Amino acid sequence: MRSLAMTTKRGSRAQPHRRAASLAPLLAICCQVALLGTANAAAKDKAPAEADASAAVPSAYELKVLYQNRTWVWKDGAAYFAKDNRRLRAWTSQDTTWVAEGRWLVTKDGKMCMEAAWRSKDYAGEIGRTCFSHRINGGNIEQRKDPDGQWYSFKHSAEEPSDEYKKFEQGDTKGAQFEETRKLVDSKS
Repeated sequence: MRSLAMTTKRGSRAQPHRRAASLAPLLAICCQVALLGTANAAAKDKAPAEADASAAVPSAYELKVLYQNRTWVWKDGAAYFAKDNRRLRAWTSQDTTWVAEGRWLVTKDGKMCMEAAWRSKDYAGEIGRTCFSHRINGGNIEQRKDPDGQWYSFKHSAEEPSDEYKKFEQGDTKGAQFEETRKLVDSKS
């Protein structure tokens, strides 16, 4: 199946430089998440097992509760997962300033997916889809970027300072920064 980020509206192949530009912000976010996961695993001196028979898949409801009406704060941006209509708004200022608007969804097989179009001052993005798988292992929630990212600790049953989930804040805490960034990206000058 061809990624939505690699096609144009008419279904033809995108130009390689446009394809790279459309993937840049998603790759930046994924790299941040992957680096954090690697750091967490190194700090524990043991990465979660790749295939653990005792691991369970969280329900769509459990994932919804984890994400809805929360802001995931990154080093240089954030994403807000709205409760109403599952809207997604994100921004980052890594190298270039980008904003994204779209939606998020959860599945019964433990995935949280973001469908959003990233855009910058120089690029009007197309909708792309990025998914993260989740599993419950020993009472702890682990996450990985699909399709083949490494599993890392996302949220421990007993809160730990290294949990990625500690970067989630209740509500739309970075809405003002998103609006400022959106205005900057959408300005004509």
